[in-house]
Amino acid sequence: MPYPRRGEIYLVRLPGHPADPKARPALVVSMDVRNRLANDVIVVPLSTTLRPAPTHVELSVGEGGLKQASVAKCEQVTTLDKSFLLRGPFAGSVSPAKMREIEKAVQRAIGMAVP
Repeated sequence: MPYPRRGEIYLVRLPGHPADPKARPALVVSMDVRNRLANDVIVVPLSTTLRPAPTHVELSVGEGGLKQASVAKCEQVTTLDKSFLLRGPFAGSVSPAKMREIEKAVQRAIGMAVP
Protein backbone atom coordinates (compact mmCIF):
# COMPACT_ATOMS: atom_id res chain seq x y z
CA MET A 1 0.00 0.00 0.00
CA PRO A 2 1.45 3.41 -0.95
CA TYR A 3 2.39 5.92 1.71
CA PRO A 4 3.69 9.51 1.67
CA ARG A 5 7.42 9.74 1.02
CA ARG A 6 9.95 12.27 2.26
CA GLY A 7 10.32 15.06 -0.31
CA GLU A 8 6.86 14.66 -1.84
CA ILE A 9 4.34 17.49 -1.94
CA TYR A 10 0.69 16.92 -1.02
CA LEU A 11 -2.39 19.09 -0.92
CA VAL A 12 -3.38 19.22 2.76
CA ARG A 13 -5.95 20.68 5.08
CA LEU A 14 -4.25 22.45 7.98
CA PRO A 15 -5.97 22.00 11.35
CA GLY A 16 -6.58 25.14 13.38
CA HIS A 17 -7.43 27.20 10.29
CA PRO A 18 -11.26 26.95 10.26
CA ALA A 19 -11.65 30.28 8.45
CA ASP A 20 -9.46 28.97 5.62
CA PRO A 21 -11.35 26.25 3.72
CA LYS A 22 -8.66 26.23 1.03
CA ALA A 23 -6.33 23.27 0.82
CA ARG A 24 -2.62 24.12 0.86
CA PRO A 25 0.43 22.34 -0.51
CA ALA A 26 2.83 20.92 2.07
CA LEU A 27 6.15 19.13 1.80
CA VAL A 28 6.63 15.82 3.65
CA VAL A 29 9.84 16.03 5.73
CA SER A 30 9.47 12.98 8.00
CA MET A 31 11.51 9.85 7.31
CA ASP A 32 10.00 7.19 5.05
CA VAL A 33 10.07 4.46 7.71
CA ARG A 34 8.02 6.73 9.98
CA ASN A 35 5.68 7.66 7.13
CA ARG A 36 5.01 3.99 6.46
CA LEU A 37 4.42 2.95 10.09
CA ALA A 38 2.83 5.99 11.77
CA ASN A 39 -0.69 7.39 11.35
CA ASP A 40 0.73 10.87 10.83
CA VAL A 41 3.42 12.69 8.85
CA ILE A 42 5.61 15.71 9.52
CA VAL A 43 5.19 18.46 6.93
CA VAL A 44 6.28 21.99 6.10
CA PRO A 45 3.51 24.16 4.59
CA LEU A 46 4.19 25.94 1.29
CA SER A 47 3.06 29.38 0.16
CA THR A 48 3.10 31.23 -3.14
CA THR A 49 3.72 34.50 -1.25
CA LEU A 50 7.47 34.72 -1.70
CA ARG A 51 8.74 36.62 1.34
CA PRO A 52 12.44 36.19 2.10
CA ALA A 53 13.17 35.01 5.64
CA PRO A 54 15.89 32.92 7.33
CA THR A 55 13.37 30.11 7.78
CA HIS A 56 11.96 30.21 4.22
CA VAL A 57 13.29 28.16 1.32
CA GLU A 58 12.27 29.05 -2.23
CA LEU A 59 11.05 26.25 -4.52
CA SER A 60 11.06 26.82 -8.27
CA VAL A 61 8.26 25.95 -10.68
CA GLY A 62 8.50 22.23 -11.40
CA GLU A 63 10.30 21.37 -8.14
CA GLY A 64 8.36 18.42 -6.71
CA GLY A 65 5.64 19.06 -9.32
CA LEU A 66 4.84 22.64 -8.30
CA LYS A 67 2.93 24.71 -10.86
CA GLN A 68 3.93 28.01 -9.17
CA ALA A 69 7.10 29.23 -7.49
CA SER A 70 6.61 28.74 -3.76
CA VAL A 71 8.34 29.05 -0.43
CA ALA A 72 8.64 26.35 2.23
CA LYS A 73 7.70 28.00 5.54
CA CYS A 74 10.03 25.98 7.76
CA GLU A 75 9.03 27.86 10.93
CA GLN A 76 5.59 26.22 10.56
CA VAL A 77 6.78 22.59 10.62
CA THR A 78 3.86 20.51 11.89
CA THR A 79 2.59 16.96 12.32
CA LEU A 80 -0.61 16.02 10.50
CA ASP A 81 -2.77 12.93 10.70
CA LYS A 82 -2.69 11.24 7.30
CA SER A 83 -6.42 11.96 6.95
CA PHE A 84 -5.45 15.64 6.40
CA LEU A 85 -3.61 14.66 3.20
CA LEU A 86 -6.21 15.43 0.55
CA ARG A 87 -4.41 14.79 -2.72
CA GLY A 88 -0.94 13.87 -3.87
CA PRO A 89 1.78 13.36 -4.28
CA PHE A 90 2.45 15.97 -6.94
CA ALA A 91 4.91 14.87 -9.65
CA GLY A 92 8.25 13.63 -8.33
CA SER A 93 10.10 14.78 -5.25
CA VAL A 94 12.02 17.85 -4.15
CA SER A 95 15.74 17.52 -4.97
CA PRO A 96 18.16 16.27 -2.28
CA ALA A 97 19.99 19.64 -2.35
CA LYS A 98 16.73 21.51 -1.72
CA MET A 99 15.83 19.08 1.09
CA ARG A 100 19.17 19.91 2.78
CA GLU A 101 18.30 23.63 2.58
CA ILE A 102 14.92 22.88 4.15
CA GLU A 103 16.52 20.80 6.94
CA LYS A 104 18.82 23.73 7.78
CA ALA A 105 15.89 26.19 7.79
CA VAL A 106 13.93 23.90 10.16
CA GLN A 107 16.99 23.76 12.44
CA ARG A 108 17.14 27.58 12.41
CA ALA A 109 13.41 27.77 13.19
CA ILE A 110 13.74 25.61 16.31
CA GLY A 111 16.92 27.29 17.54
CA MET A 112 19.47 24.63 16.65
CA ALA A 113 22.94 25.60 15.51
CA VAL A 114 23.20 25.31 11.73
CA PRO A 115 26.58 24.14 10.37
